[in-house]
Amino acid sequence: MSDLDPRVRAVCDLNVAEAREYGGRHEYDGIPQDLSPAGVTAGLAKLEAARKAGSAQPDPHDEAHLRAAEDYRRVMFADLELHRRNPLFHLGELDLACYDKDYAPAAERDAARAAHLAAWPRVIDAAISSLDELSAPVAESLLGGIQGLAAGIPADADPGAREAALTAHARLVAHVSEAASSGSPDAALGSAALTALLSTAEATDVDLGKLAVQADAERDRLTERLTASCAAVDASRPALDVARELVKDHPDSAGVLTAARDWTARAIDFTRERDLMPVNDGVCLVGEAPESRRWAMAMISTNAPAEPDAPSWYWITPPDPSWPAAQAEEWLEVFSATTLPAITVHEVAPGHFSHHQALRHAAGDVRRTLFSDAFVEGWAHYAEELSVEEGFLADDPRFAIGVWLEALVRVTRLACALGVHTAGWTVDDAAARFATDTHLTGEAALSEARRATFDPTYGRYTWGKLEIMRRREQARAAWGAGFTLKRFHSALLALGSPPLGLLGTAIERG
Repeated sequence: MSDLDPRVRAVCDLNVAEAREYGGRHEYDGIPQDLSPAGVTAGLAKLEAARKAGSAQPDPHDEAHLRAAEDYRRVMFADLELHRRNPLFHLGELDLACYDKDYAPAAERDAARAAHLAAWPRVIDAAISSLDELSAPVAESLLGGIQGLAAGIPADADPGAREAALTAHARLVAHVSEAASSGSPDAALGSAALTALLSTAEATDVDLGKLAVQADAERDRLTERLTASCAAVDASRPALDVARELVKDHPDSAGVLTAARDWTARAIDFTRERDLMPVNDGVCLVGEAPESRRWAMAMISTNAPAEPDAPSWYWITPPDPSWPAAQAEEWLEVFSATTLPAITVHEVAPGHFSHHQALRHAAGDVRRTLFSDAFVEGWAHYAEELSVEEGFLADDPRFAIGVWLEALVRVTRLACALGVHTAGWTVDDAAARFATDTHLTGEAALSEARRATFDPTYGRYTWGKLEIMRRREQARAAWGAGFTLKRFHSALLALGSPPLGLLGTAIERG
């Protein structure tokens, strides 16, 4: 494992879980981040010292990217002290699922998992000491996930380590439960804090009012697209009624993996045939999600930039055989012939898998290690609409319907994040917005609404997609007859996962 630039290292030390799993920096294996008050203070001091002592990156774009990452950590941990109000940071340091990926021999990964589990009492004590500003809505929204952490402890773990971890886990559950019942009822960050968070992360000056207008305009555009696509199936009924019926056409539990493998092959073949990406290497396998990742219906586990060449895995979670029929049916609707193709394009090609294969070819520590979440998710979301534009399954309106349904959920996330954190919305207000503007109802709408409380930037999918599309039109105008999608995508992905405010570099250098 090669050493990192000291400034990049200081950023990674304040972002260990992501650096380990998505950057492939396995020197962090078995060593969770210290998110205690003292640990965060020490990490911030190291960040500042490295910035003062370190040299600028040779490439001005990389320097701007690195500065954005440094500023973002400073805002998160020093200015807003989010580790005091959001258990999500601590959850990441208790996650053992990262060791399921085949990046090293099983014995090596098992040893790292055991060391990580042994650190649970320390990590949980740090979480409890930090989480003194935990609001009731955030605690209530994340309590189930925190309780479920215990299921990730391996059955064959050392009995002593297992017992110590479970005892510590019970303390964390009790702490969060107490906050859920007696914490502040207000989860809002406020306009100034959300502006600072988004602006520093993406190296741009964010106007929340303009972002809200964009969200409403995109919602209206997508609703028109959905209406037109659904009319090709049944023009006599409202579009959302048609869509809600279409998702009932899905494979049974035994057929889910077969369907996912078929769509994966077709999405990869389509991306290669259309020559959309700078590289088309790598292998993406499809399998049933390991126990530790079964909370997700579908997700990608990519071969990270710093890891040896290995397959990526597209994990699929069929419904549990023990579930009631109604619950299993609701779960299976995600794997319908309308929605699974769009999800697969997002997760595999030309979405996350394709992007991460390009990351493995990116140059330098900054581009291979520091990621803009808005670009990562914005790219995969852009890949969905790109596939509609390029004619994937053009003879079947269900694919486009699935893309518009997913996009309406994403844009509603943006509206709800702004509403909950800047406009006084409650979780019920946000759930009502999902029920009105998307195909989600009941518990599904409520689950999406709750996420706004602890994931204030979850509008990043739509924001990132819109910025990529805007820059694509700028490139088309600037390059004229020389514009191709592959040229634009190659210029963009050569930058790794750049902050949205720095995407102009791709046009200047493309």
